Amino acid sequence: CRAKLKVARRLVLMGGDHTLSYPAIKAVSEKFGPVVLIHFDSHLDTFPPMYDQDVWHGSPFRKCWEEGLLAKDGSTHIGIRASTYSPQDFHDSDFMGIATLTADDVHQRGVEACLEVVRKRYERSGGAPVYLSIDIDVLDPSVAPGTGTPEFGGLLAHQLLHFIKGLEGLPIVGADVVEVAPAYDHAGITAMAAANVMVEQMALINRCMDADGIG
Repeated sequence: CRAKLKVARRLVLMGGDHTLSYPAIKAVSEKFGPVVLIHFDSHLDTFPPMYDQDVWHGSPFRKCWEEGLLAKDGSTHIGIRASTYSPQDFHDSDFMGIATLTADDVHQRGVEACLEVVRKRYERSGGAPVYLSIDIDVLDPSVAPGTGTPEFGGLLAHQLLHFIKGLEGLPIVGADVVEVAPAYDHAGITAMAAANVMVEQMALINRCMDADGIG
């Protein structure tokens, strides 16, 4: 990631395990400074070490916070709906400066209202650069079954696309789409969803890049 950012103005990645967000954000923050995280997922991914592993696909954003790679405030999770190990998991995420919008929030309040929350949250950062991370399991399994930890009741395709387009104007310096598992896919619909999401990410970054004032 560091090598790519020596020649590229922005970074976009596809995976694979969500662990890859950790080194990606490390490289992005080295170039641009601590980032606001906008994170679409069914899981928080701010969990503590498990089975003696402190770096795993449920902990990338805890690692980022521990190393000062995230802005002090302004980040948001969107689409959370999975069960957690303890209420402390939500308390920990809040303490890291990451607010939570659940999948039910999106369904009941609507995308526009949730976008307003994300934008107001971003304002608290004082204009920090943004990293956009999208775990494909934020989508309902009816839309994207090919993932390792599917959770029922997720976002639908049009909601996620509407949300991404609604982030226009934010200074997005890096993005990823992760947790696509072809072995669990059906007729390639998850791969198609991920590819379309990545195209939208790149289009969003391209529209923002020359106006965001970030090198």
